[in-house]
Amino acid sequence: MIELLQYEFMRNAIFAGLLASIACGIIGVYVVVKKIVFISGGIAHASFGGIGISYFLGINPIFGVLPFSLFSALTMGTISKRSDVPEDTIIGILWSLGMAIGIIFIGWTPGYAPDLMTYLFGNILTVPGSDIYLMLALDVIIIGTVYLLYKEFMALCYDEEFSRVSGVPTGKLYLLLLCLIALTVVVMIRVVGLILVIALLTIPAALSRQYTSNMKVMMYLSILFGAIFTITGLALSYYFDIASGATIIIVMATAYLLNTVLQKWKRSTESISES
Repeated sequence: MIELLQYEFMRNAIFAGLLASIACGIIGVYVVVKKIVFISGGIAHASFGGIGISYFLGINPIFGVLPFSLFSALTMGTISKRSDVPEDTIIGILWSLGMAIGIIFIGWTPGYAPDLMTYLFGNILTVPGSDIYLMLALDVIIIGTVYLLYKEFMALCYDEEFSRVSGVPTGKLYLLLLCLIALTVVVMIRVVGLILVIALLTIPAALSRQYTSNMKVMMYLSILFGAIFTITGLALSYYFDIASGATIIIVMATAYLLNTVLQKWKRSTESISES
């Protein structure tokens, strides 16, 4: 692995993986604790419309995904909270609408979109230096926002009803949290792609939750797990010449399943020894 660091694309890939791990480690904990995995997936897939529009306009797809994912997040959050329509129905409609818009605009674009699969399934080995700077800027925004509003977000996740009664602006906080999820989607898009975003957003956080209930510790552990799994998946994808995004997710899922079995076996052993 050390010898691979002489290549710029590999250094960029490692930096991208670490930056994605930071964003996912922080926001993923909120997603898991608040149980909003489905809406997170809806935001990710709806943002495909931004990719299609970007191809049609001839601009970097990342700059199309950013506003489109934010718009999708705000729309989903606002409609689900202010209408009688069930939240999962709204998410399903906007999820499919965003995908449909993306498909139509890509169809209108002359020629062939050569790197479309990169944005759908990810290819961390092709992340350019310009995207690294954008990911870094988004990470700074995410970290700064969570640092300033940590207590408010924790109250929102654990007891939204009590927080609302206590005067906490839960509606605005919820929309802000969805916007942070949208920014995290943009950070992850080149690493694992839109299709696999949910896994990277939830698996490290779910794994860290098996070890602690302290939210700050969960975030630190989630960042650590995400970094380890991403770099491991990156190395395996390079050496075996397989899709990087899918490899990273397989590594994460395997680690989560093995840890779940190990934890269950450990509890069974302790129960038998106590009896």
